[in-house]
Amino acid sequence: MLKNYLKIALRNLRKQRGFTFINIFGLATGLACCLLITLYVVDELRYDRYNEKADRIYRINTDIKFGGNDMHMATSPDPMGPTLLKDYPQVENFVRLHGRGTFLVKQTGQPNNLRENDIIYADSTLFDVFTLPLVVGNPKRALVEPNTVVISESAAKRHFGNQNPIGKTLLFDNEFSYRVTAVMRDMPTNSHFRTDFFVCMRSDNYEWGRWLSNNHQTYILLKEGVDPKRFSRNLETVIQKYVGPQAQEFVGTTIDQLRKSGNRIDYSLIPMTDIHLHSKQNIELAPNSDIQYVYTFSAVAVFILLIACINFMNLSTARSANRAKEVGVRKVLGSVQRQLIGQFMTESVLMALLSMLLALVIVALTLPFFNDISSKQLTIDNLFVPQFLPVLLALPLGVGLLAGSYPAFFLSSFRPISVLKGKINLGLKSAGLRSGLVVFQFMMSVILIVGTMVVYRQIHFIQTTKVGFNRNQVLTINEAYALGKQTQAFKDEVRKLPGVVNGSVSGYLPVPSNRSDSPLFPEGQVDQSKAVSTQQWGVDFDYIPTLGMELKEGRNFSREFGADSTGIILNETAVKVFGFKDPIGKRVWRMLDDEGKVFKTYTIIGVVKNFHFESLRQNIGSVALMLNPNQGAVSFRLSSRDIPALVNQIEARWKQMAPGMPFTYSFLDDSFDTMYRAEQRVGQIVLTFSVLAILIACLGLFGLAAFMAEQRTKEIGVRKVLGATTASIVGLLSKDFLRLVLIAILIATPIAWYGMNQWLQDFAYKIDVPWWVFALAGLVAVVIAFATVSFQSIKAALTNPVKSLRSE
Repeated sequence: MLKNYLKIALRNLRKQRGFTFINIFGLATGLACCLLITLYVVDELRYDRYNEKADRIYRINTDIKFGGNDMHMATSPDPMGPTLLKDYPQVENFVRLHGRGTFLVKQTGQPNNLRENDIIYADSTLFDVFTLPLVVGNPKRALVEPNTVVISESAAKRHFGNQNPIGKTLLFDNEFSYRVTAVMRDMPTNSHFRTDFFVCMRSDNYEWGRWLSNNHQTYILLKEGVDPKRFSRNLETVIQKYVGPQAQEFVGTTIDQLRKSGNRIDYSLIPMTDIHLHSKQNIELAPNSDIQYVYTFSAVAVFILLIACINFMNLSTARSANRAKEVGVRKVLGSVQRQLIGQFMTESVLMALLSMLLALVIVALTLPFFNDISSKQLTIDNLFVPQFLPVLLALPLGVGLLAGSYPAFFLSSFRPISVLKGKINLGLKSAGLRSGLVVFQFMMSVILIVGTMVVYRQIHFIQTTKVGFNRNQVLTINEAYALGKQTQAFKDEVRKLPGVVNGSVSGYLPVPSNRSDSPLFPEGQVDQSKAVSTQQWGVDFDYIPTLGMELKEGRNFSREFGADSTGIILNETAVKVFGFKDPIGKRVWRMLDDEGKVFKTYTIIGVVKNFHFESLRQNIGSVALMLNPNQGAVSFRLSSRDIPALVNQIEARWKQMAPGMPFTYSFLDDSFDTMYRAEQRVGQIVLTFSVLAILIACLGLFGLAAFMAEQRTKEIGVRKVLGATTASIVGLLSKDFLRLVLIAILIATPIAWYGMNQWLQDFAYKIDVPWWVFALAGLVAVVIAFATVSFQSIKAALTNPVKSLRSE
């Protein structure tokens, strides 16, 4: 029986080639989109799952409200891990990580450095908590001794080639020497942090035991069976027992008094497997994604698959007239409804299987492009792992049964007498269902169009909004410390070049970079309620003009004023939090020690207009600029039509003063845009799949319009004989479909408005969604639908009526 089903199915598919192509190609495109998004979503959900103890690893977050700032940090005090291990038997182990950023690294004795990013300091317990297999070395001893480092296989290849790196030394920034004790496998890409270098935490001269300095990512490993929610209650005890005494010594108040004044300090646990998608803390080791994107892409995958299934159901039910007599004859010859259902289900599943094969080909061809826009490293092999194979088999079966269910039951239920007598217009009987499905298709298409437009408008707003400084044509060289004592000389030499407007030496820039957050006090008032938590940036005389910042009051630092070493420039937010109505000449205190006993007095000489130094998702915090240039970076404002040639000249000066050091640079606008790469990727992905969703919907509409025109061939012939024009016939055939699209627009508009406003809530600075976005999305849908339908309508209207009426 199954063989007979397959034979009839193949015969019908060959007979109706156009119908078969539209259905298979539409389903294949929908399945391919679904598979691509599924690969993306599964990869996102599996972050950090490679760790064997992933379900028992938790990071400690810190939330502080103090001095007018509300800080949410992925870090905690350095004593936190050891204290929890000592005081609470529920803790099996801990490890602290401290991101140290970029270093110039070379093998000792070699002339040239390589720039290595994301170097991390770690405790010796690293390998007891995380699953990081070593190729060479002892995990128990790898990071025990100071000045030791564990490197990845890739780093070993870069620096040592085929040599055995164990026991050899690496020189960081031509100053710090570390002995290689182990080589680990490269970390998986789906980890919330990645590095090629783990340096022993005890390698620096860091002063330990500071409960008020949150500068380490602390991970704890709970024992089997420990309830993390119950255990997290102990963190309040830690605050009262350890943080409280230091806070009282530091600001002269207890934790309870601190909280009563509106400030707070809290610790919380976050499962390591939740960090990548659910953490919105600052000071992460690497940028995270957002669970909202997973939900969005999952919804898009479902939408596209539903649209493809709807196409199949619409076309199958519409074509029912062509199968009606077949059903009638087969019933007369003894076929029962169960057999007919089996026949139509077989055709549907066969078409879905063929679509799946084509979908796999489409996925293989488009995966490089998808990886490029999603910043992933997915491969087609990921689809053939044991976990995915059931999906590959179940998906076409499920789609085939779902898409073919209504046509099968609908076609098999025909009464043979009525069908054979021609008393029923089967092609039009299910018009209500088809209309509802067309409305649903275009409703989802309009939602995707609106979503794409809003995402791109928000990104454009971010890129064009005034951020309080001029980020265009500012060249930044980050490894300025490689110049040593020649930093100022390098800056002066480069400033002499034509096309270089100005230059500044500072490690603090208004893009993701180094941060220095600590409180300032009004002079003579060491009171926590008066403290203002500020970003304290050491800059030089040329910092403000180089970055194009604007002074609201007062003046910039000047070489003509020797007292400017104790001058300070605040931003508008800091002045507002201090409550200064006339800030120029006011004095503030800055603590120089952790005990709150040594202060330095600064005089406010200027107020700089607010500028964004974090993502536009956040409000502008307090910033204080002080004359204390940090040699982390040298920035130059350029004004040249030939930027590449000017960069080459700057590189030549660099090589003269820093021979053997790599010349790496970036432009400030590019660095600023990196904060919004996630949004840009979302925009590109949503745009791509929106186009595909509309394409699939139009394929179905095209096939449906072709069939409806075919059904009304004689009617069109009669109308033309009676004098109807081509335009009137096109309008007649198009109006029904356009009415359905207009209904879809009305339904989609409030849904899209709500969804996009929810997405925009993540931004402190955001666009308002204007009415014309919905009007434009609706117009696009109408134009696309009309173009699709009118092609078939015009074709039918131009048909010679003699051909359509000659059989009458």
